Amino acid sequence: MTQSEILESLCDACRRLHDRNLLAAGDGNLSARLPDGRIAMTPSGVAKAWLRPEHFAFLSVDGQVLSGNPSSERLMHLAIYATCPEAKVVVHAHPPTAIAWTVAHPELLEIPAEALPEIILGAGSIPVVPYARPGTSALAEVLLPFLPAHRLLVMARHGAVCWGEDAGEATGGIERLEHVAQILKSAVQLGGLTSLPEAEIAALRALRQSLGPRIR
Repeated sequence: MTQSEILESLCDACRRLHDRNLLAAGDGNLSARLPDGRIAMTPSGVAKAWLRPEHFAFLSVDGQVLSGNPSSERLMHLAIYATCPEAKVVVHAHPPTAIAWTVAHPELLEIPAEALPEIILGAGSIPVVPYARPGTSALAEVLLPFLPAHRLLVMARHGAVCWGEDAGEATGGIERLEHVAQILKSAVQLGGLTSLPEAEIAALRALRQSLGPRIR
């Protein structure tokens, strides 16, 4: 893809996330690795619903701001690009139900994958990253133990981050997370969580392995 096409795909992703209540106002941030190695990133404090290609900021891979006013959470994006060679797009959003799980259950280490085949087949597992203050270097540091093994992560009391090989994968991962979080919430309200049989879980994990690492 050309730089222009990449920026348009990020704008489309921003609108898609906003329309699905996964971003509000200026929340969240998206970035992409450009063909020349630079990083394009959404600007700080700009509402994602109306973002246009000319609004993007640009950074070098080592974090030097080349133009614009990139998000204060850029260190998180740069950490992902540095540790995940296949990462082409990073999406950080605020899926409300997924975040609520970490508020109600601070002991949670991952989204209950064994309850739904969609979690195992779509992502393998979805860990919960320990809380770190937004906008600080700690936000990048807490991600490192989970990279590059995981592409989709819940950030305790804050949001979620998904990296992928294109904007569709990274955005779809956030949508997948919120969808399963809503189903699990409904299950709890209707009587409680249950797990798939162990043999079925093993079969699903084997199938996931054969599908490859992309978020689906």
